[in-house]
Order: sequence, then C-alpha cells, then structure tokens
Amino acid sequence: MSRIGKIPVEVPKDVKVNVDAAKVSMEGSKGKLELPLPAGIKVAFNEGKLLVTRTADTKQDRANHGTIRARLANMITGVTKGHKKDLEIQGIGFRANLQGKKITFTLGFSHPVEFPVPDTIKATVADQTSISIEGPDNVLVGQTAAKIRDLKPVEPYKGKGIRYVGEHVRRKQGKSAAK
Repeated sequence: MSRIGKIPVEVPKDVKVNVDAAKVSMEGSKGKLELPLPAGIKVAFNEGKLLVTRTADTKQDRANHGTIRARLANMITGVTKGHKKDLEIQGIGFRANLQGKKITFTLGFSHPVEFPVPDTIKATVADQTSISIEGPDNVLVGQTAAKIRDLKPVEPYKGKGIRYVGEHVRRKQGKSAAK
C-alpha cells in the first residue's frame, strides 16, 4: 500500500466534490478543476474525505495511487487558496509589460517577445521586473511559469535572464586577462 496514497484527503465544507468512475471534479471559490482517473484507481467520497484505492497491485497502479492522491490534495488547495509562482527579471533593459491577456517582454533580442497567458491563469506585473502567476491548477501555473522562464534562461556569467524568486544561479568566473 502506498504510504502517501492511503492517507485520506480532507475536503473543506466550501468545496463541492463530484466523483464518478472516470473523473473527479471540484469547485471552490477560486475556480473549477477536473482530474481524469487512470484505469486501476478508484476514488470514494464520504464524510468530507476523499479516499483513493487501487484495484490491482501492478507497478503502474502503485505509482498512480500516490500520484492521484497528491493531485487531489493539490486540487483542493487550488480551489480554496490558489497556487502562485513569482518570477523576476534581471538585466539592463530587460522588462515586461502586461497588455490584456499577453505579456510583452523586452529581453535583449531584436524584437519584443509576446507571451499569451492561458485563460484560467491570472498574471500580474507589479513593476517591470517582477511577474506573478496565479491560478487554481498547480500544474498549469508551474508550466506557465516554466515557459516564461524559458524565454530567456539565466546565463551563468552575469546572471541576466528570467528566474524564479529565490532561485540561486551558480555563477562562473569567466576569462581572466592574460599578462
């Protein structure tokens, strides 16, 4: 039995849960989420708790057991509190501007880079060098933040680029002048 998968997931009173054989859907104050269930995994909802079980003991079912339980817990957090990722831009002349559902970046290229923000994600640009990505689905929030970070990854010599807040980038020394 999976150590993570056998722990029941507490469901707050303000979250509506609907469980059927193929999927679990939730609705809360921050939005709606839906999770399709893989074959071999069953979810039961009773007395304010979600309990995940598996029908067989194959390697794939054991792997899915803990994963589905963790995804359900993340869904509950998402529809009640939401998930958030913060990014920062470092470099002279590097900046971001929010225009409707697009973020326009100036990252040292010969052209501005436009990034479309998904519908369920809320992006805010506090100043021109800090971006906040929020939403109920932690997978989509993380994927959106990773795609933004991939527009200009941090280079190791001067540390210029887009990074997560608090991310440590190992710096290289570079060439020294020959005498």
